Amino acid sequence: MAAVQVIGSVPTNPREWLDYLHSKLLQNRSTVKRYSAYYDGEHQKLAFSQARHLNEFGHVFEKWRDNFCGLIIDSVNERMAIDGFRMTDEPAADADAREIWQRNHMDAESNAGHLDAMVQGSAYAVVWADQDNQPTITLESAENVVVQYKPGSRRELEAAAKFYTDDWGRNWATVWFSNRVWTFAAGTFGWANPSQARSVKNPLGEVPVVPLNNRARLTGDPISDLSTVIPLQDAVNKIVSDALLASEYAAWPQRYVTGLEIVEDDNGNPVEPFKIAVDKLLQAEDPNAKFGQFEAADLGNYVKLADMLVQHMASTSRIPFHYFLNGGVVPSGESITAAEAGLIAKTRERMLHFGEAWEKVMRLCFKVLKDKRAEAYGAEVIWRDPENRTESQHIDALLKLKMVGVPTDQLLSDAGYTPQQIERFRVMREEDARIEMELAKKYPMPTQQPEQVDAQKAAQKQPQGNAGNQARKNT
Repeated sequence: MAAVQVIGSVPTNPREWLDYLHSKLLQNRSTVKRYSAYYDGEHQKLAFSQARHLNEFGHVFEKWRDNFCGLIIDSVNERMAIDGFRMTDEPAADADAREIWQRNHMDAESNAGHLDAMVQGSAYAVVWADQDNQPTITLESAENVVVQYKPGSRRELEAAAKFYTDDWGRNWATVWFSNRVWTFAAGTFGWANPSQARSVKNPLGEVPVVPLNNRARLTGDPISDLSTVIPLQDAVNKIVSDALLASEYAAWPQRYVTGLEIVEDDNGNPVEPFKIAVDKLLQAEDPNAKFGQFEAADLGNYVKLADMLVQHMASTSRIPFHYFLNGGVVPSGESITAAEAGLIAKTRERMLHFGEAWEKVMRLCFKVLKDKRAEAYGAEVIWRDPENRTESQHIDALLKLKMVGVPTDQLLSDAGYTPQQIERFRVMREEDARIEMELAKKYPMPTQQPEQVDAQKAAQKQPQGNAGNQARKNT
């Protein structure tokens, strides 16, 4: 299928846009799938081995994996969770935004979006309206969706397209523009003509696709977190595979015998004189026969080299070295906080980039509802604290913040409670106060009679005279 190749011109009709975006997707799909394969541990095994090694041991190591790519991605992704949104200046989280988020199952879906964005470089959120005119949010992979930015812009989209195959094996494509949305079906001779495609008006007035770019730069495409890790992962695979081959060839001590006549079979092939085993004794009648064995190969050098590569991987990915379980001492207390400082900073940086995308997604949702919060450019995402601390340390820090005047709701948010839980706490506090007032009215505190008050004052009066002087002196 020919793409639009005219230099200096842009597609002028939906079919040309479809061909152009399809060719652009195919150019990037192989790279995206390669990153996914490394994350899943499905990359090529024994890639650096010689052909004879691959033919001899390929079936033995077919299921073998020593993959750190999943750890590098998951260590960041497991620390990113969205608790809600603030769409206005009100201190409480926006309840309507939270309702949209929950109705679209985004607690789990957002986690998948962050995962794919860090693995593949990008993921995409599509905002539309369902049959009840309620906003819907669907997340798509970079294997199926491609976007085109407006000339000179890194944020405003000119067009976007999704290519997918249904359960019947039919190929479909949806192309979004700011004014219309086209749906094409692929036939025997390529995509259908625009006259045969379905087209509807886009009521949002903009392309309803939001890229979740992983640490996008000012120029070039978004970058996968595995782009700098893959060469080191390949090197680790090579070293470990060499160690496995060495354990097969050289780690078992090889024995030899000299001065013994070599016996051959009918075909002239040497016959092994002994069956080596733990309970076998080697003996020969010839007094000139001598037995011995070669020194076994030391596999420790492979271990040292693999550890060095893992150190480089930890430094490049900013993942604490103890996450790789190299056999060292796991830090604790202040030392683990210092060791995870780079990981926490990396996580907060991902939150910064993904947060901008989620704010735009929520503004589009309110645009579907024709709500004024569609222009809430001061909105912000409420992220859960990515830092893991002991309960005592965390609560002690929050109590100190309370002493300097931090409000209770903010402290509860910093403690890790969701906006829903904080709202329930507020209702519970009001209920507790109401119950205390009712109990105070039902069971009033007894009041003291005047003569009882005088008796108490007399009992508290300091003794007079010599006894009083002595008592005051002792005091």
